[in-house]
Amino acid sequence: MRIFYTESFKKDFQELPQEVKLITQKKLEFFANDFRHPSLRVKRMEGLNNIWEGRINDDYRFTFQIDGDIYVLRRIGSHDILKKEK
Repeated sequence: MRIFYTESFKKDFQELPQEVKLITQKKLEFFANDFRHPSLRVKRMEGLNNIWEGRINDDYRFTFQIDGDIYVLRRIGSHDILKKEK
């Protein structure tokens, strides 16, 4: 698995509260080892071709795409970030 970060993801990450950044770093370790780790609650986004969402905590999510062994982290933020993907 190779992981890439979009500029949008990098910018979104910088704007997260510090405590969410710390949780995100741990969740991304899980993601790198097994993107289906139970705590991530990964699922395909409805109505979008090959865009998935994962959970950081109750209020924060991240989105990504899969192309073979390449995983592209697209966006991260509050639950409303999912609306930006549609």
